[in-house]
Order: sequence, then structure tokens, then C-alpha cells
Amino acid sequence: MGKPVIVCEAHNGLSALLVENSKFDAIWESSLTDSASKGLPDIELVSMDSRLNTVREIRQNSTKPIIFDGDTGGQIDHLPYWLNRLKEAGVDAVIIEDKVFPKRNSLDENSKQILESVDTFCEKIKKGKEGCPEMLLFARLESLIAKHSIFEALIRAEAFLNAGADGIMIHSKASVNAEEVFEFAKRFREISDKPLICVPTTYNQYNNQELIDAGFNIIIHANHLLRASFKAMKDTIEKLDKDQGSMNLDIGSVKEIFAITGYDKY
Repeated sequence: MGKPVIVCEAHNGLSALLVENSKFDAIWESSLTDSASKGLPDIELVSMDSRLNTVREIRQNSTKPIIFDGDTGGQIDHLPYWLNRLKEAGVDAVIIEDKVFPKRNSLDENSKQILESVDTFCEKIKKGKEGCPEMLLFARLESLIAKHSIFEALIRAEAFLNAGADGIMIHSKASVNAEEVFEFAKRFREISDKPLICVPTTYNQYNNQELIDAGFNIIIHANHLLRASFKAMKDTIEKLDKDQGSMNLDIGSVKEIFAITGYDKY
């Protein structure tokens, strides 16, 4: 790859407009934030048709590449169909994770994370690439999330690349330090020059440049706009209720909403 790609999450048209007007290179269409914005848990409950509608809303409001969070990729035989529909809707790349359906969110401390067999996931990658060769398809490794070894993660990475994956995303919920992430990146670079993706949600003490220097090509800030908006809405409704009015609220103006949505054009 050439220039590193820095990605920010968007979950609707308005958040897509914010990313469009930023310096980020691409948009992450996250299953967590898509689900949560609909008031639903992140357990592959939202239908693909609904996810496609979100993609279309984002694409209408941004020209930037869209990377789609494809969860487990669903049924093997269904994946090529959905990859083609996502391509038509404006998605540029899809990441699928090597867990069994239905997945549990990787940051859930109380869930047992069950990995898909290597052979089954390789077959899924092959079917996806054969059915939609134009779509970039990345394999997301959940070995570290499931508390397996870096060695196992590397074995899976090599198998998935051999099956046709265009790159690898290594996921981790390390927080105090991210030694396992950096160690994986170092060893991965000994076996492949394919794109390597990280999602530093829990190890956010490292900046983009440090992660790039470690060997990562794509860095995804995966859920920050939804989390920020949730906190702002929660704080606002509590203050509205406490003050019985909006005089003391520090919130965006209607004029700003008019401006970003192009209201004055009409």
C-alpha cells in the first residue's frame, strides 16, 4: 500500500457529513454503531437490508471510501450476494471476522468468543472473492480477543491470505499496553506485505503515527462519533430535565445544522 489510511466511523447521514468535511481518509460503517443508533444490541440482529440503507445514507452524504463491518459474513453461500449488493450501494471494502454466527461484540468482557474453524472461514473468503472479485475483502482475526496466542493468530492470518483475503485486521482489547498488537504486527511483517489494519479503541494511548511506525496501513477509529453523540444527548437530556428549560445548554445551533445539511441551497 501507499499512504496510510486513517478511518473514522459514521452511522448516519449527519455523521457522514462530519467525516466528509474532516481530514479522515475513509468511513467505517460499524455494526456496533449502526445497531446502537437503532437502539439494538450488537449481535448481528440488524438485517442486511437495514445495513444497506445505512450505507446508502452515508454514500449520499460522502464521497470518501466506505469500509463495511461485515460481522461474521453470515452464510457462506449468501456472502457473494451481499458483497455485490454492498458494492452497488457504494462500499469499497468489507471486513469479516473469524467468529461463529451470531457474533458477540468483541469488547464484551462477559461473552465467550467462539472462533470459526480455519477451513470454514477460508471457504467463506474464497466464495466471497469468487462471487465479487472487485470488492476488497479483509479478514478480521479474533484470536487475541478470544485469549488465544499470537502464534495461532499468525497461522490464521497466513491461511486467510492464502485463501484470497486482501489484508488482515488484528483485533485486541488490550488497554494498559498493546504489546500483543505490536508483537503481532512485527511478526506479520515477516510473512506478508499485505495491508494490516488495527482498531485502537482500548489502546488509544498510541497515536496514529506510532501505529503506522509499528507496521499498520489502516487505522480505524471505530465508534467515537456515536459514543460522543450518546454522551452529549445523555448530558443534555439530564440538564434539560434538571433546569426545566434550555437556557443554559451549550449545544450546536440550528444555523450550524442548516449549514452542514445544505439547507440554504433549497
